[in-house]
Amino acid sequence: MSEKIFGMDLGTNSFKLYRKGKGIILHQKNIIAIKEQKETSAYGDEAYDMYERAPSYIEVSFPMLHGVIANFQNMQSLLRLFMNDRSLKLTSVGKRDYYIAVPHNITEVEKRAFFDLVAGAGIRAKQIFMVEKPIADALGAGVSVEEAKGIMLVDIGADTTEISILSLGGIVLSKLLQIGGNQLDDAICLQVKKQYNLIIGKKTANRLKCELAHAIPNQEETKTMTILGRDIITGLPVRKEINSAMVYEAIDEYLMTIIDASKVILERTPPELAADIIHSGIYLTGGSSRIQDLDKLFEENLDLKANLVENPEESVIRGLGIVMDSKEYQGLASVMRL
Repeated sequence: MSEKIFGMDLGTNSFKLYRKGKGIILHQKNIIAIKEQKETSAYGDEAYDMYERAPSYIEVSFPMLHGVIANFQNMQSLLRLFMNDRSLKLTSVGKRDYYIAVPHNITEVEKRAFFDLVAGAGIRAKQIFMVEKPIADALGAGVSVEEAKGIMLVDIGADTTEISILSLGGIVLSKLLQIGGNQLDDAICLQVKKQYNLIIGKKTANRLKCELAHAIPNQEETKTMTILGRDIITGLPVRKEINSAMVYEAIDEYLMTIIDASKVILERTPPELAADIIHSGIYLTGGSSRIQDLDKLFEENLDLKANLVENPEESVIRGLGIVMDSKEYQGLASVMRL
């Protein structure tokens, strides 16, 4: 029976699938390429290779936006393609139970859309369970969530940042910001255009962020990276050397917005829970928490220890696996009937 239980994290940027007893069996970009509005040309990592490179008759898009389903039809097609991927060898698996991680700060209609997505995808759903993302995230970070102890979690994802205070297996406070890795990429694109009259793609901006981004200015060492872009004035492709100081200038305002929102949440946290957080510190998760010195930025501004989680982009799916594998945490999942 255990092989018929699956966990899903439908992230804005990537799709993760967990199979009970086997661990994470799929981690690919959550993107689909559709030819002439009717035929799927590619999906997952293969479609991402086509992103910003495809001709006009092939639409390459991410069906998730700000943590919720933006294009229901495309996401359902993508889910079906992922689950029927030959490499997973799931054709012989009959009726299945699915655990889905969902954001805390969404409406009941948006939450129901996750259920309808899985139920109507033709992937043999038997029962569908919902687990709130901050809960799964904390478990994946190695934190026990059912104790009477305050936990503060800052999940910086691709499109959103979710700041949560947890205790006794529930969410005491939570705030969802429309800031994530994609917004940082956009800011880098804008800064390069403003400073160098150069237009670059989001993939290039993402590489700049991964290679050069610092959360605090680095006076001792300035890294550089050579990129290709299109000159606004001449329209011709040119090379430019970009330094880490420019990248810092582009993303600084967004990172400070996350810091300010974290301060507001801490100010509203009950005193006993705040005392626990002072002792254990803040846990930073999500793919964008990999920005260099982000933990130092939190420590300098909040005067609290910041714990960087290992493989932060997979903490939610790891947490779903813990809920699925352990009877102790089964109560954290709520079932939705077909």
